Amino acid sequence: MRAKGQQPPTGEIRQSQIISTYGPGSMVDLPDKSVIIGGLNHWLFGEQKKRIFEERLEERVSQLLGVSPIALYEPPASNQEVMSGRTGIRTFMFPAWFVAQVEDRWRSPTGKEYRTRPLLPWNRLVSGKYLDRDRKKRPVVPIRFVQACVNGHISDVEWYAFVHQDFQTSCRGQLWLDEGGTGSDFADIFVRCEACGTRRPLSDATIPNAKSLGPCQGMRPWLGPNAREKCVNPDTGKTPQNRLLVRSASNAYFSQILNVISLPNADERLRDAVNKVYEDYLQYAEDIEELCRERRKERVANALEGFSDAAVWEEVERRKSGRPKQDKTIKQIEIETLLSQPDAIGEDKPEGDFYARNRDLKGLEKELKERVERIVLVHRLREVSALVGFTRFEPAIPDIDGELKLNVTPAALDLDLSWVPAIENKGEGIFLSFRPEAIASWLARESVKERGRALHKGFEVWLKCKGIAPNQFGFPGLPYIMLHSLSHLLITALSLECGYSASAIRERIYAGASGYGILLYTGSSGSEGTLGGLVQEGRRIEEHLASALDMGKLCSNDPVCAGHKPDETYEERFLHGAACHGCLLIAETCCERRNEFLDRALVVETVEGLDAAFFPTSGL
Repeated sequence: MRAKGQQPPTGEIRQSQIISTYGPGSMVDLPDKSVIIGGLNHWLFGEQKKRIFEERLEERVSQLLGVSPIALYEPPASNQEVMSGRTGIRTFMFPAWFVAQVEDRWRSPTGKEYRTRPLLPWNRLVSGKYLDRDRKKRPVVPIRFVQACVNGHISDVEWYAFVHQDFQTSCRGQLWLDEGGTGSDFADIFVRCEACGTRRPLSDATIPNAKSLGPCQGMRPWLGPNAREKCVNPDTGKTPQNRLLVRSASNAYFSQILNVISLPNADERLRDAVNKVYEDYLQYAEDIEELCRERRKERVANALEGFSDAAVWEEVERRKSGRPKQDKTIKQIEIETLLSQPDAIGEDKPEGDFYARNRDLKGLEKELKERVERIVLVHRLREVSALVGFTRFEPAIPDIDGELKLNVTPAALDLDLSWVPAIENKGEGIFLSFRPEAIASWLARESVKERGRALHKGFEVWLKCKGIAPNQFGFPGLPYIMLHSLSHLLITALSLECGYSASAIRERIYAGASGYGILLYTGSSGSEGTLGGLVQEGRRIEEHLASALDMGKLCSNDPVCAGHKPDETYEERFLHGAACHGCLLIAETCCERRNEFLDRALVVETVEGLDAAFFPTSGL
């Protein structure tokens, strides 16, 4: 990556980091300044523009952003050779206010001593340095405070207006940043004007609805200096107020990413098979019995091999009625494909995107056979991730079907969007599906319903605290929370023996009308995604499952962990049941829900004895 006007580049960022952490609009600290990553209109590809093809993901991105058609491209790799055309991503200096590295002291009228440093804009620097009273040049560092709004706009704080509490002030005296204590408490940080003596605590900027930073001006520095737009809150129709933001804080940038697993689409293959014989044979069938008779013919039998009579008849009925193709969610297509084949899915070839085989269930204990429907060893898979936008302060919330719910307005990646950045990772995995009848029987128990009501109370408190309307985001349901908790336990158990670190294993939870399952997989642009250890451990997954359940019974923080009430306000862990860092929480990069919606009491019996576990109390 190269900063604008800087040659060679100061630093480099991996392509995968561009999608997840340092995408357009994010801030990066360099040795002597901070920069903001440029939008897609400032990405330089030269002749190296590599397109990624994934039709299912392109359709979802197009629907989400309202842009059609849309393409997926890999982030450009840096190339500084002038003759071949430079490639990379432009960055812009941000923020433009700096604090001089001067050790000075200032005593307040109350007698308290503060460390004080000059606060000044870029145009007051001399060759990028602060010129002190002795005409000596002092180094500077970017101010760590900026202002932003809920729509993703970001800009420098108007420090003169802030300290004077007047956006029309003409005073331009030297500003100083006074810091008491360690400098981490906003109440101990003051901005002071040397000319008029005005002084104001930074904590004033953190008061909700105080309007101390003024209304948002719609600044989008990542898209260029002339990319300002009108900022409006879609709910109120008014201009939102700026909020104080620490540059390095975790809420400064939340990327909005859509992921799909490249799978052979069972619906698409069925439609292609029916196409071959529909005009000559199937369009005349009046019911499923006639369809069965038509399938006895050699040509029809060869075309429809591998598909059930019910599936073929459903497609024939759809065509006759003129109904459009059913719009299925990302995860619905994936689990239907994983459950569709009796033996193998995909082709076993080196260049293939997906290949998986079903594992024999004969070695499973009776208690597991009653619950586990299928074990699939995924020898080869391809995951494609696309960046569709970003937010500040609050992340976008995906639903349990893998669809992004834009409860917060995403910031633009480009002035005129026609493509989005994407990466593809290859790896391996294990898929476990669970019997719907076992899930239904478990949900019917009164103790499980009681636990569900307790978890739902915590969810309602969380919605209220976040200001989210109940119709914007629904409760994921007990099957999802149970499978999600089991997934975390399995990741921890598998990482001890499979050769991958726990942070290298990712999860995908399926809990809907199409089925219930867990896909644990590796996905890496490097070598760690395809070592083969995960498939090998899948051949004895029942041992790891038993180990995972044993770990879930007792937490090092019990009985506090097991006795946690989701609706307790003093802990603010409204989306957790019996879950903490000692038992269920894992690296957030592995978890599809940012370590939320977890409760091991739904998986296995805890010391609380709630009798809400899906798996039996006795060992497997």
